[in-house]
Amino acid sequence: MRCSTFCTADRFDIKTLYKNLKDQSECAFYHDVIHLKVLEKGHFLGDAFFFDYGAIVFWGLDEKTEQQLLNDIKPYEIGSKRKIAFDDFSFSYGEVSKIYKDEIILQTKNILAKLTVSYGLSQSVKLDFFEEMIETTIASTRHLPEDLAKKGKIRLSRKEISRRMGGLFLERNSINLHTDILDTPEFFWEYADLEPLYRRTCIYLDISSRVEVLNKRLGIVHELFEMLGNELNHQHSSKLEWTIIWLIVIEVVIALLDVFNVI
Repeated sequence: MRCSTFCTADRFDIKTLYKNLKDQSECAFYHDVIHLKVLEKGHFLGDAFFFDYGAIVFWGLDEKTEQQLLNDIKPYEIGSKRKIAFDDFSFSYGEVSKIYKDEIILQTKNILAKLTVSYGLSQSVKLDFFEEMIETTIASTRHLPEDLAKKGKIRLSRKEISRRMGGLFLERNSINLHTDILDTPEFFWEYADLEPLYRRTCIYLDISSRVEVLNKRLGIVHELFEMLGNELNHQHSSKLEWTIIWLIVIEVVIALLDVFNVI
């Protein structure tokens, strides 16, 4: 069977989404997650979990049904993304719950077991989204420190530098505001017996080390931000210096003209 994960937005209007889903479908709310039991003409198709930070995990659904659900929730997206993050696995039931070679094996059909694994999967796909965002940012600004090293200055106007600084600030701030979603969910305070399964999921998905790498890359963006700020200050100081020089030149010229009775 198929299990797939998506990150389509910064976050969902989760309360409004839940209100509308429960009026027409069978669903439940767990802390900040909606569980939707997907039915067709009364027959069970699979499960869907919607996380308030813009991630979705589908269990047992085909691609057509997944796409229909993704289209249905678009009105509840906040900060929709053109390029969505995606990952998929196969899943089955067995004697021991584990993930091995991209196959999720669950010991029980209990919905809380699926939710537990879904927490790890949703954090991973959100991390995919952050990783792509920060990689694109670093790639688009990589030439700036190279220009500074080779030419001693950045060949950008003050307006362009300010625009780049604004973009870097917004992206860094967006990630910083949402990195708390990568912490252990509060759900496991109440269901502590399920936390080991969540931990095993996170270990398989390498979430801890990926968060460390993400933080290091955020540090690179911070350094770029400071570098552009210094260059902006340098350009401003340089402009002031030239303005002062020209004022002095004009004053000297006027004084000389006065000495020689030209004016």
